[in-house]
Amino acid sequence: MRIILVGYGVVGKGVTTIIARRYAEKVKGYGFNPKIVAIADIDGAVINPRGLSPQKLEEIKQRGYPISKDPDFGRPGIPALDVIESVEAEVVVEVTPVNIKNAEPALSHITKAFKTGKHVVTTNKGPLALAMPALTELAEYNNVYLRFSGTVGGGTPMLEFAKRCLAGDRILAIRGILNGTTNYILTEMSQNGVGFQEALANAQKLGYAEREPSMDIDGCDTACKVVILSNWIMNQKITLKDVDRTGIRNVSLEALDEAAKRGNTIKLIGSIDEGKPTVKPTEIPKNHPLCVSGVLNAITFSTEYAAEQTLIGRGAGGIETASAVLRDLLDIRHKLANRMLNNNSES
Repeated sequence: MRIILVGYGVVGKGVTTIIARRYAEKVKGYGFNPKIVAIADIDGAVINPRGLSPQKLEEIKQRGYPISKDPDFGRPGIPALDVIESVEAEVVVEVTPVNIKNAEPALSHITKAFKTGKHVVTTNKGPLALAMPALTELAEYNNVYLRFSGTVGGGTPMLEFAKRCLAGDRILAIRGILNGTTNYILTEMSQNGVGFQEALANAQKLGYAEREPSMDIDGCDTACKVVILSNWIMNQKITLKDVDRTGIRNVSLEALDEAAKRGNTIKLIGSIDEGKPTVKPTEIPKNHPLCVSGVLNAITFSTEYAAEQTLIGRGAGGIETASAVLRDLLDIRHKLANRMLNNNSES
């Protein structure tokens, strides 16, 4: 499987690290032979149609200068769209930064990949939040796969759990703590009695929150994940504008104290219940499985037969999210193998 990697930040480097470290194991255990033939970033690309070796991938990562300056395979200035169009590959892995204003450049990268017959694995919530129904249709039209398990839960397989493990059941509602930054802030406020601004500053010092934290604290990141869950699990064709969203800026210590008197606390909950996608601070019992601390994520699926099923795990981190990319690549490899078997049996 030849792979074009678009984006070489924390997640992109994690992808190359995992593929390099687990290459021999995956080839042996799964018949999976991943080869990164190009890495495209803002300054240009490195391209080797025969595949960048694990040693070369490590060398590129360790050098630290713009990847396009690689003396062997560097291509300064070449745009990612040109790489996607001109380099032969089966899969594009899109891991550029999230943009929820217009989803660019990721949206263009994904559509270009589809139109050139390439499957896509992405960890970028922007295109899915703004145009998931259209992207799903475009993938089907071009007979390619779109996979995105790293967009919800990072390395914790929340989407796969619902889609596969609960396949025989009917999911009636979904509720989740889907953003580790806001969960850390609310945990600091409730457990240590610090105000919102101090808790936010602590999150920024620890690297949990960005310098400009509105994506997290205003509930936008959680809302993006609610859109993905709604489309993929609940089959509701919605986009970001359909989500009723409230962030955590106005959660006070007084409100947390009042909730504590009732044995409860306040968490930022993203939910799909009775068809309504919502993100808002919500009072929940402290003994509920969904009530996790720190930067953990948790999601509860309310089902017709199996009652409530809750999954807990780390929701972010470069290497954790990169592990989801590998999981998606293996899924595409499996589906392509089945497609080939079916074609052979029909002929």
